[in-house]
Amino acid sequence: MEAVSVEVWQPCKREQAQYLPPTATNTTARLAVLRGIMRTHGIHAYIVPSTDAHMSEYISERDARLGWLTGFTGSAGTAVVTQDKAALWTDSRYWTQAERELDCNWELQRTTSIESVGMWILKAVPAEGNVSLDPFLFSIGSSWQEKVAGIRQRMEQHVRRPTAVLLSGLEETACEYPRCCGGAMAGAVGSNPGGGRAVAVSGAEVSFLAGLFNLRGDDIPYNPVFYSYTLLTDTTISLFVEESRLSAAARESLLSGCPGPLCVELREYGQVSAHLRRYAQGNVTVWLGTEYTTYGLYSIFPQEKLLEEKYSPVMMVKAVKNAHEQEMMQAAHVRDAVAVIQYLLWLEKTVLQGQVDEFSGAQHIDALRWAQKYSRGPSFQSISASGLNAALAHYRDGTTDITRTVHWGEPTPFQKEAYTRVLMGNIDLSRLVFPSNTAGRTVESFARRALWDAGLNYGHGTGHGIGNFLSVHEWPVGFQSNNVPLAAGMFTSIEPGYYQDGEFGIRIEDVALVVEAQTEPQSGESPFLTFEVVSLVPYDRNLIDLSLLSPEQIRYLNSYYERIRARVGPELRRQQLEEAYAWLQENTEPFPVSSAGTAAASTLALTSLLSVLLSGLGV
Repeated sequence: MEAVSVEVWQPCKREQAQYLPPTATNTTARLAVLRGIMRTHGIHAYIVPSTDAHMSEYISERDARLGWLTGFTGSAGTAVVTQDKAALWTDSRYWTQAERELDCNWELQRTTSIESVGMWILKAVPAEGNVSLDPFLFSIGSSWQEKVAGIRQRMEQHVRRPTAVLLSGLEETACEYPRCCGGAMAGAVGSNPGGGRAVAVSGAEVSFLAGLFNLRGDDIPYNPVFYSYTLLTDTTISLFVEESRLSAAARESLLSGCPGPLCVELREYGQVSAHLRRYAQGNVTVWLGTEYTTYGLYSIFPQEKLLEEKYSPVMMVKAVKNAHEQEMMQAAHVRDAVAVIQYLLWLEKTVLQGQVDEFSGAQHIDALRWAQKYSRGPSFQSISASGLNAALAHYRDGTTDITRTVHWGEPTPFQKEAYTRVLMGNIDLSRLVFPSNTAGRTVESFARRALWDAGLNYGHGTGHGIGNFLSVHEWPVGFQSNNVPLAAGMFTSIEPGYYQDGEFGIRIEDVALVVEAQTEPQSGESPFLTFEVVSLVPYDRNLIDLSLLSPEQIRYLNSYYERIRARVGPELRRQQLEEAYAWLQENTEPFPVSSAGTAAASTLALTSLLSVLLSGLGV
C-alpha cells in the first residue's frame, strides 16, 4: 500500500463553537441526533457519501445528506462519524470551501484516498466495533472490481448471452435522443415541460439497449433525468418509476408496444428490490455496470448469476456521439458562444464601474443563455467568482462547461505567467495527435507540462465526458484512470487551471470532440486521433504572455480564432448584435508569430514526451 499524505484541519476548538465563521453551519445538534441513533443500534462509525441511490454526481435537495450533516456544500465528499469524532474527506477543489463551511465539530481530511478513510476508521473504532453505511448509496467499489477483474475479462469473451440487463444510473434510462432509443426524434424535449413530470418525445421507440426510454425529467437540478431503474430481459421491459409522475404522452409512448417484446411494464419505484429478488430465483444471468450499481442491488444476485463490466453497454454506446448528435452539440456551442461574448462585453462595461458582483454576474449570464434559441437552462449552477473566491475551483455560483478567466486592469507578472501556462496546457492537449485506443490518462500530462516546468500544478481532473442534453459530467469518457480509451465521436472537456489560495484562480475550459487526425495513413494502422474544440470564445489577450508561447502554439491560436470568426460572427450578425460582433473582431485579431519566445524549443521535447508515455503503457 502506498503511503498517503494527509493534512488534518480543524477550524476551532470545540469550546469555541460560539465563534463560528458566518459561512459555517453549527452541526452540534445534528451530530447529537445521529450519534443517539448510532448508540441505539450499536454502531461505532457511520459513513455518509455525497451521492444518491443512483450514484449520481449531482443530486436533488432531498438526497443532500452530506450537506445537511456537515454544512459542506461541495459536490464530492465522504463523511465518517463516530461517538466522539467526525471527519470529512474531499479533494483539492473544495479545500478552501470546506474550511469556510465546516464548524469545529469536523476534521477536514485533505485527500480522497480510500486508504485514508479506512486507516482513520481503524484508529477511531475499537476492535470488533461496528461500521455502518447505507448499501444503496455505495457502488461495489474499486477493491471488489479488482477481485472480479478476471471474471470481467471472461465476460467480454463469454458466448452465453445474459438473460437481463439492469440499469441503475439515471442517465441510462433517460438516454440521449434520438439514437439510443431507436427511431427519430419528432418533437421538442424539455427538462421541465410538465410541472416536474417526466415526458416523452412523440414517436420515439424503445429498442435494444432497452430500458432506454426517450424520457426527460427534473428530479435532479440541472440534469434532465428522473428517479428510475430498468430491468430488460429477452422478452420483457420493466421500468420502475413513480407512475403518477408520468405525463399522458410518456405513458402512451411506453405502452405503445403492448402486448409484445417492446411493451414497457410500469412498476412502482419502490418495488425494484422485491422484483429483482423474485427474478434472481430463476435460471438467470444479469448484466450490469459496476460503476452505477449500488451494493444494495448488486448483493441481491448470487455471484454466479452476474455478468459484470465497469460500465453498462448503454454507457459505452452513448459515449460515442453519432453525426447528428455531433452536429447538435456544435450548433449549441455556437449559440452559447453568442451568450458568453455578450456577457464578456457587458462585464467590460460594468466591472470597473463597480456595478456588478458575483451573484448579479451569474444571474446575467444565465439570462443571456436563456434568451438563446432551444435553451433549456444551465447545465449546472453558473460559477461566477472573482478575487480570492476564484481560488475555489468549484466556487458557487457556478458555470456551464466553458470557462474563461478575465482580468481588468494590470495583471501581475506572476498572474500573466500562470494564465499563459494554463493556456499552453490547454493548447498542447487540444492540438495533440495520438494513436487510436489511447486512454485519456496517457495524454493527460500534456495539459500540465507547461505548469510543471514552472513548479506549478492543479489538483483536479483535466476533463470529463459531456452528455448530449444530459449530464454535464458524463462517464466513461475523460482523462482519469477509470475512463475508457478515447474514440472518435466522444466529447470531453479540456480544463487545466491554477489556483493561488486566497488570491486568485485561473481555469481555461473548452469542450472538444475527438476526431480522426489528418495524417498520412499507414498500411494496416488505425487512424490517429486528435481534438476539435467546439467551444468558440476567445481567451483574454490581457493575460497572455506571448513570449512564453511557441510558434506552433500561436499558429494554433490564430487558427482557432479564425474558426470563431467564421462560425460565431455570422450568428451575432443574424441576431443583430453588432456591438458584440465588433468585440469579437477585436478580440480575435491574429497574434504575430514573431512574438514567440524560447518555448519554441520545447516542441521536440513535447513530441518525445508523448512517445515515452505511449511506449511506457504499451500503446
